[in-house]
Amino acid sequence: MEPNYLNLDPEERINKMLAAISILLGAASICAGIVPIIGIVGGLLGLFAGIRGRRSESRNIATAGVIVSAFAILISVVYAIFVQIGKANIN
Repeated sequence: MEPNYLNLDPEERINKMLAAISILLGAASICAGIVPIIGIVGGLLGLFAGIRGRRSESRNIATAGVIVSAFAILISVVYAIFVQIGKANIN
């Protein structure tokens, strides 16, 4: 049975939304990792939202968001390093 979100405490409602947003931002940042700055910024926003969302009852979703966002940051940084190495080898 779904909880009635209108009866939740406003802070709990915001934290539940942040938990869901963190996993969405992390997944989008993995896709946007081709442009490293976008992947890193999106991953950091997802990481912040996930950490903040862990205060809610949706701890598992927020934890998954933190993991996905951290993975997105890692992929973006590694890709940026490979691009820089590739540029150096071309010259």
